[in-house]
Amino acid sequence: MENQYGFGKSVTLIDGKDVTIIACGVLVWQAVLAIEELEKEGVSTRLINMHTLKPLDDAAIVKAATETGAIVTAEEHQLHNGLGDAVAHVVTTNHPVPMEIVAVQDTFGESGKPDELLSKYHISKEDIVKAVKQVLRRKR
Repeated sequence: MENQYGFGKSVTLIDGKDVTIIACGVLVWQAVLAIEELEKEGVSTRLINMHTLKPLDDAAIVKAATETGAIVTAEEHQLHNGLGDAVAHVVTTNHPVPMEIVAVQDTFGESGKPDELLSKYHISKEDIVKAVKQVLRRKR
């Protein structure tokens, strides 16, 4: 696994073979928590911290798609024009696989307690687990 941060280079935090979660920002930790739940069910999950989106680490995305055959992105950004869309572009043009996007669903943000906001906007660890299960059902 990679351990050093570099501009335009993602970091693989956890290695896995069944599915890849590509996350950024606050949702990297939510993904770690989701992976703990998924491990209890025997799901081997790779976690990539995509800490820079421009330039995007296309090579890491293609490698993940090729090796795990399913991708979930997780971000605290609007559904459109964020990490999920950028990853989807790379996946569809290089190695198409089933994919799910966990992101804010086209709504305005509000103030509140962090855990309550994660739940309200459907970007919590539970939402990531749900997306992983959905994408695995579609995996060939």
